[in-house]
Amino acid sequence: MNGKAAAVKRPRTLKTTYSAYYYRDEPAPDFELTAVGPGTPCGEYMRRFWQPVAFSRDLGDLPVRLRILGENLVVFRAGSGQVGLLQLHCSHRGTSLEYGRVEAAGLRCCYHGWLYGTDGRVLETPGEPADSTFKDRMCHGAYPTHEYNGIVFAYLGPPDRKPPFPFLDTFDLPGYRVFAGRRHTMPCNWLQIKDNAMDPIHTVFLHAAFNLQFTPSFMIMPEVEYQETPAGTIYIATRRVGDNVWVRINDFVYPNIHQYALEDEDGTQVKFFSRPYSTMFTVPIDDANSLNISFMRVPDTPEFDDARVQQIVEGIGQVERRSYEESQRDPGDFEAQSSQRPIAIHAVEHLGATDRGITLMRKLLREEIRAVVQEGKDPSRGFFSRAAGAVIPTYSQNTVVRIPPAPTPDEDRRLLQKVGRKVAAGYYVKHPEAALPVHG
Repeated sequence: MNGKAAAVKRPRTLKTTYSAYYYRDEPAPDFELTAVGPGTPCGEYMRRFWQPVAFSRDLGDLPVRLRILGENLVVFRAGSGQVGLLQLHCSHRGTSLEYGRVEAAGLRCCYHGWLYGTDGRVLETPGEPADSTFKDRMCHGAYPTHEYNGIVFAYLGPPDRKPPFPFLDTFDLPGYRVFAGRRHTMPCNWLQIKDNAMDPIHTVFLHAAFNLQFTPSFMIMPEVEYQETPAGTIYIATRRVGDNVWVRINDFVYPNIHQYALEDEDGTQVKFFSRPYSTMFTVPIDDANSLNISFMRVPDTPEFDDARVQQIVEGIGQVERRSYEESQRDPGDFEAQSSQRPIAIHAVEHLGATDRGITLMRKLLREEIRAVVQEGKDPSRGFFSRAAGAVIPTYSQNTVVRIPPAPTPDEDRRLLQKVGRKVAAGYYVKHPEAALPVHG
């Protein structure tokens, strides 16, 4: 013996008790889907879309340092009102522009006074001779921005491939208040946060049964179906609540958007097409950290006063707790998602029937990445359009129809599936008279 232990090959699945010894070495993450820095497949794919990077309300008289998709940047609002997004380090000697001075024309470096416009032009180099053309022969790294409804978006992709800014149909809804929600970071890879978008079963345990965050009706195990849409994928979770059928649909819009139906629903009152309360973008900071930033919306009715809106905003669940003990006793999405490792390792997962939506989402994501990055195509689905002002249809909603149970459990399951498909197709919005207390 030479003192070296023989290599132990890790099995795909353990099949005997007390066998952790054979399961110690971890495979590498799926970097095609999880690595987001410049030059990586997923990172280059993400850069083909407009990404939210800051709230308008954060841009005052000081610049704000950001890290997005593995790049260090600074965002600011010039005195002219224009928003600039620049590479962090001054082109002169590398001083961080987070210490710069915001002026009418742009951002001035604190070290030697170089002044940069929001488009990256070098406007002034005070230490150079008066007749110097030095500044006219260079630009500083800058990215285009677009401000919409309280959120600053940026395009970090190839300049010649920049698309118009698109709109989801939920950005402006009659009868709803739409506003910039809140921003928080997660110490994990972006994809394990978005996996949640196609996982309706976790609400039964993590939110309803474990910590009672949602209504008791969430504890009812739903009939679930997954479908592709022009923009991405949806899940249809259909529950029997007495003589009512409650259908909850959540969207995943590529590359990184999740739309949630309102979570205080209990399925007891008939309603049609109650739109999502949250449109959440999960923007990668880097491979192991992510930024959640969202639009929120609530019905423009008296019961949704400021106090209730604040309660809804604070109830998302993806926020770090104040103490470790509290997080153990009352875990939420933050704990469930970030504890999967900084970058979840797909090779050690054991996906089952309840994970079909995640499997579908990852499959289509891989296809999109390869089509865009390897083949040079535009994205075929998601938050993207070459048509200026294009509106992208989405499906997220709560719908409750009054349809009593079928005679047997098996028949009722088939009935629930049928109703869920009809809701996804918009049938009850077009034919509300069909939601009568009859079978089928």
